[in-house]
Amino acid sequence: MLHRTALAVTFAALMFGCASGTDDTQEIVANLIQAGFPADDIMVVDGLVYVGRDAQVSLEASREMLISDPGKEQYRTTNLVSLSLATICVDGSRLTKEPFNTAVNNALANYNSLNLTFHMVRTSGNAAGCNALISIRISGPTGGSSGFPSGGLPFNSIHIGRGLSSFATSTVTHVITHELGHCVGFRHSDFFDRSISCGGQPSNEGDGGVGAILIASTPSGAVVGGSVMNSCFRTVEAGLFTSTDKTALNALY
Repeated sequence: MLHRTALAVTFAALMFGCASGTDDTQEIVANLIQAGFPADDIMVVDGLVYVGRDAQVSLEASREMLISDPGKEQYRTTNLVSLSLATICVDGSRLTKEPFNTAVNNALANYNSLNLTFHMVRTSGNAAGCNALISIRISGPTGGSSGFPSGGLPFNSIHIGRGLSSFATSTVTHVITHELGHCVGFRHSDFFDRSISCGGQPSNEGDGGVGAILIASTPSGAVVGGSVMNSCFRTVEAGLFTSTDKTALNALY
């Protein structure tokens, strides 16, 4: 997730083009293109493949995107967390300083307040009773990155930019909530036109009817501040789900 500034755009541009020549990387990129993602929205950084500027895609996840699931129609990937998974542990042990410490707790509270099929618990590392583990680290400039689920499990890591230390707790909560959203299968709500939240020229992350599925009873359009899953965030955010965010989560989980 990027901050709506020239710095964020520059960071994305610097990330682009650091391609790896491994077979796995090439297959992931090929699968993403087949799933409907435009080639110019796929980035390879240190051998890791990202779409939408902040969502890492594993080989398994890219393969799952090619499996059509028309029975389930904000937007999601074909990859979701299993409904039988009860407890998602979130390792926030590296985020002890403010505003990160409180923001992690607030982000988990956002999800837990909705009575979803899973419950998020903050831990220090793995712990008894965890069905899945997501680790949060501080790295990079302003913004965040994570990835999509695979094998019925949420993506297992989130990177939050250290530059967010100067932002309000509510804004950092927004970013962490956003990245957790990717981990459980949510696409950007403005994937079809990132300029809605990021400004600049219109940029489509790609639809293809497979990798960006409209969730029932949610709007197909997007507006600034309309969802925590917008591509870019503003300097001041509420750090809370909107009504359509809640509808989307309750529809899936």
